[in-house]
Amino acid sequence: MKFEEYRIADGIKRSIEGLGYKKPTDIQFKSIPAILKGEDVLAIAQTGTGKTAAFAIPILHVLQERKSGIRPDGVKCLIMTPTHELARQIDTVFKTLGKYTKVDSFCIHGGVDQDPQIARLNKGVDILITTPGRMFDLVSQGALKLHRVEILVLDEADHMLDLGFIKDIRDLMFHLPKKRQTLFFSATIDEEIKKLAYSLVSNAIRIQISPKNPVAKNIEHGVAHIEMDDKRFFLEKMIQNNPDKKILVFVRTKVRAERVKLAMARVDISVETIHSDRIQMERAQVMGAFRRGELKVLIATDVSARGIDIPNVEYVINYDLPDSVEAYVHRVGRTGRGREKGQAVSFCSTEEQEILAEIEENLGKPIATIDVSDADYQHILDSTVDKSDNWKLLLRKDEEEKRNLKKRKIKKPKKKKR
Repeated sequence: MKFEEYRIADGIKRSIEGLGYKKPTDIQFKSIPAILKGEDVLAIAQTGTGKTAAFAIPILHVLQERKSGIRPDGVKCLIMTPTHELARQIDTVFKTLGKYTKVDSFCIHGGVDQDPQIARLNKGVDILITTPGRMFDLVSQGALKLHRVEILVLDEADHMLDLGFIKDIRDLMFHLPKKRQTLFFSATIDEEIKKLAYSLVSNAIRIQISPKNPVAKNIEHGVAHIEMDDKRFFLEKMIQNNPDKKILVFVRTKVRAERVKLAMARVDISVETIHSDRIQMERAQVMGAFRRGELKVLIATDVSARGIDIPNVEYVINYDLPDSVEAYVHRVGRTGRGREKGQAVSFCSTEEQEILAEIEENLGKPIATIDVSDADYQHILDSTVDKSDNWKLLLRKDEEEKRNLKKRKIKKPKKKKR
């Protein structure tokens, strides 16, 4: 079935056609009809499958059909998501798809002045995309009314629970009408998420797209066994060998992100970082430059791993291995988006072998090994541009990182009830 065959507003079809999309993805094909019918939906699908458009297209159509000449007071659709970056991204999708409709979307999140947000809300908004913190701030001040919400969407719900938003989600229910349509979208599901989902929906249709391989087939991913002290030299070489490629590097902590940035600066490689210690304006500027390709290398903590759709990322590098298979899948899923092809490389040190084994066990198969001969390994160490002794100070600091790493325990997924 093609998009042109759907019974949706012509303006939405025009936007879809302008984006060059012909046929819906699996999650879109299964979700759109149910949402158009007003059904509650619990949708589970891997990253990069088009989940945002799966709910944006039918919501835009439904609200366009219901609009009258005068906009009644209050938000009609509330979309909650865990991070600032994802909220802004979802808003961009709605604005792009809703360009030729009369439906207004608006995004609010913390880290910026709330007064312009309040002023915009007072003018009337149909769709509000928000993170929990700022939303509850405005609700408590009486600046945001949710009594007219007809559609609630919880996006990346599994990550919201990881970040401890479950109480916020439950508190939200006191501010919403009982009669509403609820859409629950997530990349993974366990018993806790399932319990929460079914407490919020009514006779929901469950849609689950579960490929045998949780990593998208158009992503080539492998692991290179690199000692902790040597990772910066291999990152240096990969960036130098791919000067025109867009590379997203994931590290364990905010401090580590800044250390790697300094290490790259010493070899004249320009990179930027994104993590929770950076103010919102800086995060937005960095992400914008990376999206546009003005910045080629971005070093990130997991704040950017979930749901962020960054175009044309050719490489993902796991400088540090993540703590769970879910985080691994989401990280590598930042490349190979849609029909694009991508590559992901993980650096695994001796201290991370146990973490790698757990990830492979939960993936159900081993990750391909990238062989590095002893001669090639030594050549990379010898060929670094950084000939100073400054890096030795960082090596001493990394000793503390290694000690902490030994104390880490990987998060094992909860066993599914059969």
